[in-house]
Amino acid sequence: MAIDKSKLEQVKARYDELTTSLQDPSVVSDRDKFTGLSRELSDMEEVISEIKRYEDANRRIEEALDLLSGSDPEIKALADEELSEGKKDLAESEKKINELLSPRDIRDDRSVIMEIRAGTGGEESALFASDLYRMYMGYASAHGFTVDIVDQTPTELGGYKEIVFQVKGRRAYSRLKFESGVHRVQRVPVTESGGRIHTSAATVAVLPEAEPRDVVINPQDIKIDTYRASGAGGQHINKTDSAVRLTHFPSGIVVTCQDERSQIKNKEKAMTVLTSKLWEMARSADAGEMNETRRNQVGSGDRSERIRTYNFHQGRVTDHRIGLTLYKLDEILAGDLDEIIDALTVAQAAENASEAS
Repeated sequence: MAIDKSKLEQVKARYDELTTSLQDPSVVSDRDKFTGLSRELSDMEEVISEIKRYEDANRRIEEALDLLSGSDPEIKALADEELSEGKKDLAESEKKINELLSPRDIRDDRSVIMEIRAGTGGEESALFASDLYRMYMGYASAHGFTVDIVDQTPTELGGYKEIVFQVKGRRAYSRLKFESGVHRVQRVPVTESGGRIHTSAATVAVLPEAEPRDVVINPQDIKIDTYRASGAGGQHINKTDSAVRLTHFPSGIVVTCQDERSQIKNKEKAMTVLTSKLWEMARSADAGEMNETRRNQVGSGDRSERIRTYNFHQGRVTDHRIGLTLYKLDEILAGDLDEIIDALTVAQAAENASEAS
C-alpha cells in the first residue's frame, strides 16, 4: 500500500509540536498534562524513526539513479547495488509505517492477564501447558516485560492444570493478544512407553489489564474468602490463610490467587484480574457477546479446535489463521515468537485497512 505523504508530514508536525510543548514551563508545571503529552510523544517515537528510514531510503534511491546516468562502469555497478538495497528498505519501511499508522486498539498499550489451561490429553496436556508458560516467559524476558504469577494448579509431573499470570510492560497486549485460542501439540508423551505420537491441547486466554478508573466495583458485590495455599498433590505450602478467593455476585466471576505469601498482595492481584475481566465484559454489547468472545478465545480444549499446532516430530509450528509454517520449533518454544506475531500484526493491519476502504 502506497504511503500518504501528507499524513507523514502531519505526524512529523505533531511530533515537533509535542517536543516544543514539553519544554514550556506551564506544561511542565501541570503534572497531568505533562504526563499525557510525554506518553503521546513516546508512542510516536517508533513511527518517527521509521519515517526517517523511509526518507533516507528515498534519498539513497535518488542518488543512485543520478549515479547510474554516468559513464563510469564501477560507479554504475555500485549505484545499481545501492538502488536495489534502497528499494528493499523502502518497501519494508512503507509496510511498517502503514502498520504503525493503521487504527489501533485502545487497549494495545496495556499489560495483560494470561490464562493457560490444560485441555484434552490428560497429563500430557498439562505438561504442554507448562511448555507454553515457559515460552511466554522467554518472550517476556526478551522484550523487557515482567511476569508475575497470580494462581497455579501444578501437577505431580511438573505440568499445569491451570496457570494465571500477569505480563507487565508497555504494549504487552498489542503483542500477546494474538495468543488467545487453542494451541495443539503433536509429540510422543513422556508417559507413552510405546513411542506413539499423541495429540493434545491447551487453551490460552489473554485479557488487557484494567486500571482502577476503568471499572467501579461495589464492595458489597464481592465475597472474599481466605484459605491456606496448597501445591501439587494438595500439600500445604503456607501455614497461614494467605490464599484469596474473590466471588463477584453480579457476574458470577470467581478469581483465586495464592502465589504470594502475603494475603494483602494476593488480594491485590485477584482484584486486578477481576477488574480486567469485568472491564472486558463491560466493553462487550452484552454478557452473551462476552461469553461468546471468551469461548472463541478459550475454546473447549478439544484437539480439533486450534489456532496453532506444535509438531515435535517434524520440528514445525503452524499458525492456522494465516497459514504460516516455521521449522524452528525449539526457538519458538524458547520464546522466539516475533516472526509469528509480526505476521499476524501485518495481517490484522491489512484487514483493518480493507474494512476501512
